[in-house]
Amino acid sequence: MAITADAAKQNAKGIRRKYVKRYGKQLFRSIDTYFARQSLVPNDPVLDPAIFPWVTEFERNWEGVRTELMAVLKRREELPSFQDISPDQMRISPDDKWRVFILFGFGYRSEQNCQLCPHTASLLEQIPGLETAFFSILAPGKIIPLHRGITKGLIRGHLGLVVPPAPDICFMDVGGVRCTWQEGRVLLFDDTYPHAVSNRSEHERVVLLFDFPRPLTFPARLLRRALFRGFRRTAYVRDALRNEARWEQRQLTSS
Repeated sequence: MAITADAAKQNAKGIRRKYVKRYGKQLFRSIDTYFARQSLVPNDPVLDPAIFPWVTEFERNWEGVRTELMAVLKRREELPSFQDISPDQMRISPDDKWRVFILFGFGYRSEQNCQLCPHTASLLEQIPGLETAFFSILAPGKIIPLHRGITKGLIRGHLGLVVPPAPDICFMDVGGVRCTWQEGRVLLFDDTYPHAVSNRSEHERVVLLFDFPRPLTFPARLLRRALFRGFRRTAYVRDALRNEARWEQRQLTSS
């Protein structure tokens, strides 16, 4: 059977994506060694939130974030699964038990979603260099296996919003450190350490997940800026942004 031009194009795109993913990860890993040496904060798996002044304001205003979240959760079944937005997440989450509501993605702001959550968006904009932010919603029984983040150039944060009352069965392990969430508190960690999440409880777990730049020396910041500029041009980012835009458009046409 003859291969159509469109099929050939998709096949070529898939091959290119495979190689970019494989060698891109190797590039990021090698640069992470440099970032670790140039970091102005500890390279521990879990970081002290007191290092970052904006955390206090976050925790002081967390209830307003949860109020906006509750409005979003009324449409829970309409929210996309994480892998629907970012297909590369299929390996660690092939089911529909990890849903997301994107506010910022790879430096791009979702105007539509931020308008629905203005208080949350305003708080997030206080984080210098904010890269990504979304409500991360784990259904009861959801397990996310061991995996690693893309780059040490970012630090990941979780603001606890809905936390099951069972820390022994709802937790995250990061680089050998057992972490549990508290409502209204920020947890900061380096997601390049192997980490896994377990919600074996009978309750939903929701956090506001966000990534922001690791404080680095000036030369390392220049390298990160160039690295991220190239990263935003990859299919990994462009496909995710395209999928999110499609989901938002469907919400507009159905409302």
